[in-house]
Amino acid sequence: MLDDTTARTDGTSAHLPAQPADARPTAGWPAGYPDGYAVVDVETTGLARDDRIVSAAVYRLDSRGEVEDHWYTLVNPQRDPGPTWIHGLTSEALADAPLFEEIADELAARLRDRVLVAHNAIFDWSMIAREYARARREAPVRRRLCTIALSKTLALPLPNHKLESLAAHYGVVQEHAHHALDDARVLAEAFRPALRLAASREARLPLLACQPLSEWSDRIVPRSSSGGSSGYRSGSYGRSWRPARKRPACPYPNPGRYEPGGRLVQGMRVAISGDTSVDRELLEDRAIEAGLHIATSVSRLTSLLVTNDPEADTSKLVKARSFGTPVIDEAAFSQLLQDVQEAAPAPGG
Repeated sequence: MLDDTTARTDGTSAHLPAQPADARPTAGWPAGYPDGYAVVDVETTGLARDDRIVSAAVYRLDSRGEVEDHWYTLVNPQRDPGPTWIHGLTSEALADAPLFEEIADELAARLRDRVLVAHNAIFDWSMIAREYARARREAPVRRRLCTIALSKTLALPLPNHKLESLAAHYGVVQEHAHHALDDARVLAEAFRPALRLAASREARLPLLACQPLSEWSDRIVPRSSSGGSSGYRSGSYGRSWRPARKRPACPYPNPGRYEPGGRLVQGMRVAISGDTSVDRELLEDRAIEAGLHIATSVSRLTSLLVTNDPEADTSKLVKARSFGTPVIDEAAFSQLLQDVQEAAPAPGG
């Protein structure tokens, strides 16, 4: 493991350059902004729910984005390392690395009481949350900030939402793409001016609640045979990490919207937004077994939206508000799943 007193394994410095005095914000700072940030990057064996972390890096920043320290570690995933052509970490390189359980305390200390910041933050957060769940621990993260969402909030003139485009916009030089420590450095250096810009506009930061996993099933997900020896699909890295699942067709007609205070009825279309304390696939499976239709998006036909973060501006929540779709949290939904009303018999049945 490397900390703020050491150099990277490739011999180059991992410290951020000092900010010129005239580049630092001098005006007031929005009172509602977080007290500190943990800029995170993880490299993994792949994108599926059973994949593992092979390296992790954290840059701790203060409330105004100034670097406090940084940390990096390899992690033995106890399985094939996956896309070595991307992250460069072979089984031999990871053989003597610590297991996640052995670095969990140190990582937790660096995340605690801070907003987790990452590029495509749902990926990094979900991988971390699942590693802690496997270790029968809880990740000490309560909020996250995605720098893609921040770039959109600030309307930055980027050609796309890749990390290299954000880095180029702020003149940050990438030295070793897909090395967790360098990616975290680049993101920390690009996040700092973006945070200052947001503060100068008193913009609302796109913070989302993080719900640590309390129930987890380490079920192996079948992999596509089209992506190489590990089943990893080249070109999808850092984008969509949740593999599409084929769900059985719901055999019941949609009875309409859920009536608050009433019962769920078989055939209702239910969408889920944000993090859940029960692993998402487990929660979806329970809903399907109860006779509900799990929808991937919200439309006028959606009966109910489930979310633990009703103040978030996710696309599903925005649509639910516009359609007047009822919204409840995961705990209430789990309670309702215990007594789902049977579908009405078909006319003439």
